[in-house]
Amino acid sequence: MNPVIEDLERISNPGKAQFLQGFFKTGPGQYGEGDRFMGITMPQIRSIAKKHRGTPISECVEMQYDERHEVRMTALILMVDAFKKGQAAHAEFIYNQYIDHRAQVNNWDLVDLSAPYIPGVWLLNRDRGILHELMKSEYLWDRRIAVLSTLHFIRNNDFGDTLCLCSGLLNDNEDLMHKACGWMLREVGKKNIDVLRGFLSDFASSMPRTMLRYAIERFPEPERKEWLAVKKVD
Repeated sequence: MNPVIEDLERISNPGKAQFLQGFFKTGPGQYGEGDRFMGITMPQIRSIAKKHRGTPISECVEMQYDERHEVRMTALILMVDAFKKGQAAHAEFIYNQYIDHRAQVNNWDLVDLSAPYIPGVWLLNRDRGILHELMKSEYLWDRRIAVLSTLHFIRNNDFGDTLCLCSGLLNDNEDLMHKACGWMLREVGKKNIDVLRGFLSDFASSMPRTMLRYAIERFPEPERKEWLAVKKVD
């Protein structure tokens, strides 16, 4: 038995798991359909991941194919930790494993805790064409990986890909993508408010309302009202 999974099973909480099944929309037709939970809190998961630092990446990849959410989450935390500590060759290997098995990064929290820290970091000074390919994917989580990866670029005052991806996703059907794009645009605004205002000048009228609300969340109330007034009725 995998020792990481043994430790997770030891502290599973069926009552908490039932709540998480609903919170993460695991019902038929919902974005997390079929996902299973063990009822383990994030601090508990991080504590177990810390205990098992150095777990081989091959074992982490195997864990990503476990149907239980917290097992996949622990695997990704271990991969992010190994990526941060690895030399260039090892980091590239982890990045490739992440991309090759990204279908298992299949809920919003799994994307958010990994995409900025593996593909985002790896691609900062490299060709980012893969993100623009993922943006066109029919698979929701591919598109979210593409957008969330740019958080690392934003933190380095590099906004072009974020703006390009968000403009390309204006007609996305998923509310989770509206939230993701709005969040990244808000992060751009934290770094350079004029860049965000320029984007809004071009696209506010056609942005999904959720995306717009997320993007302007930190604006003064009078300015928020002005931008919302620009938005056409959905």
